[in-house]
Amino acid sequence: MKKKDTVQKDRQMLILRGMNFWQYAILAVLAPFLPLYFANLGYSSSQIGFLMMIGPFVASMIQPFWGYLSDRLQTVKKIILWLWILAIISSVALFNSGGSYVMTLFFVLAVYFFYQPSMPLLDSISVQSAERRGSSYGSLRLFGSMGYTVVSLSGGLLLAALGGITKLPYLFWAAWVVPLILLLFLRDEPTEGEGMTLKTLKQLFTNKSFLWFLFLVFIISVPHRMNDVMLSLYMKEMGATDAMVGWAWALAAGVEIPVFALLGRYLNRIHEYVLIGIVGILYALRWWMYYVTDDPWMLLALQAGAAVTFAVFWIVAMHYVARILPPQLGATGFSLLSMVYLGLAGMTGGVIGGRLTDLFGGASMYLFATIVSFLGGVLFLGTDALSRRRGWRVR
Repeated sequence: MKKKDTVQKDRQMLILRGMNFWQYAILAVLAPFLPLYFANLGYSSSQIGFLMMIGPFVASMIQPFWGYLSDRLQTVKKIILWLWILAIISSVALFNSGGSYVMTLFFVLAVYFFYQPSMPLLDSISVQSAERRGSSYGSLRLFGSMGYTVVSLSGGLLLAALGGITKLPYLFWAAWVVPLILLLFLRDEPTEGEGMTLKTLKQLFTNKSFLWFLFLVFIISVPHRMNDVMLSLYMKEMGATDAMVGWAWALAAGVEIPVFALLGRYLNRIHEYVLIGIVGILYALRWWMYYVTDDPWMLLALQAGAAVTFAVFWIVAMHYVARILPPQLGATGFSLLSMVYLGLAGMTGGVIGGRLTDLFGGASMYLFATIVSFLGGVLFLGTDALSRRRGWRVR
């Protein structure tokens, strides 16, 4: 019996590694190449920025509902399955919208409305499964970075072989085959305790440390999400090829892998607010270097800065949420974190980045990013310092 349980546990981790790989592989098709697909349709930078962020923003508003439903029904698998099926159906409509901006907008909303909520749900079951097996979330999330790296690196070359950016739909649909098969073998993790109730939900929205943390995460995330949306277009303006754009995203994801693999074992040695505060300062330095360069190859190289910025920021943020919230609120808590990062910060960053690019050129958005990231870092460090001085600590 023990041997059978061990095999099942190992299979669960293997399945989650594969699902993380392909979940982020799908994202690697959308994030770098969908803006180029829209540019090929003739849309402006502002229109593309709006398209790329309105979907995540609207999805983020409903995203906590999916987390609540998952916690309430105590199932992740069934909800992810339905979300993925509906996302694929929506994508078929998106890529056959005939170039109409209104129709494109509607179906972009639909794709993200169903696709995006599956990400924090997968994070939730990854955290639960890893903790039950004495492992770390980072050991699973690093496979997501691998998937993003592989597809980002090969995506531009595959599109070129297929006939250009107009063949993006086929690459997108092909990426869904393996994760759908893996999902069939995934097992929901049992939740200890009384499960989701109105009482436990109230605890979440009255947790001042958690709410303040989400606000500071928003500040740090706006510049990052702005870069996510606008970098592809900015590099193209500088003369980069589609392949170079893919390489830039591949490098950013690739350098995250060792951080996700190793950082988890050191997280208990320093408070999360201090770590993210330092990351905010490093983010500011990174965006300043984006601002002063006008070479697409240099921009590509600077994407390696994700190792000491996003990778550290995200795993520390996930660790903080998992630490301060009870297990029965896990999916809801991760959904709220994702709502702030992907939705609120994404919409804000996309709109500001597109507007700044149209008015003052692409470099101006990185000057804005420098200032905001520095402010976010100072607020994180200041909160920790103030709590120490007054004799209390943010949890």
